[in-house]
Amino acid sequence: MSTYLRSIPFLALSLCGLMVSQQASAEIKIGYVDFQKLMTEAPQVKSAMQALQNEFGPRQRELVAMQNDLKARDEKLAKEGAIMAEADRAKAEKVLRDQQREFSRKGGEFQDDLSTRKNEEIGKVQRYLLEEIRTYSGAQGFDLVLGEGVFYNKPQLDITAQVLEVLKSKPSNLPAAGPNKPAAAPAKPPGAK
Repeated sequence: MSTYLRSIPFLALSLCGLMVSQQASAEIKIGYVDFQKLMTEAPQVKSAMQALQNEFGPRQRELVAMQNDLKARDEKLAKEGAIMAEADRAKAEKVLRDQQREFSRKGGEFQDDLSTRKNEEIGKVQRYLLEEIRTYSGAQGFDLVLGEGVFYNKPQLDITAQVLEVLKSKPSNLPAAGPNKPAAAPAKPPGAK
């Protein structure tokens, strides 16, 4: 874990202490968001993963078909190899090896491309979720919202469900990347103070 991530809880506690000492009579509103829960349940995440499936599905099906074809050719060569002429068998084995190399190359490229695109999409979704958390927190008047690195929180401080409700009310597709514009303040969810 990076030093930056380890320092976040200490920084948050220091800020709390500073705020409490400066505003002893003022009430501080603190919340907690379970970011992992948002990453598994937010419709924007599901939409991004479905878009990846749609983008890479044809290539994956092509690789599966190629793999099945190679397996069938290998089985055919194993059966008929004993009765084939030596030159024909050597030629068939060479063709099969070449196709297996091609399959391995295409499979590696597919995995690299998929991994790169998945990381890009997850990064976009994470940035979007963080911005929505900030927008919601500001609109609801939170002074401090914590995430990763929290060892304990009272259930009353957990605003994950409220943020998730706001995310569900928004389009599941991420907005197009463009200049950062301030997001409109979300409406208060039912039960929010």
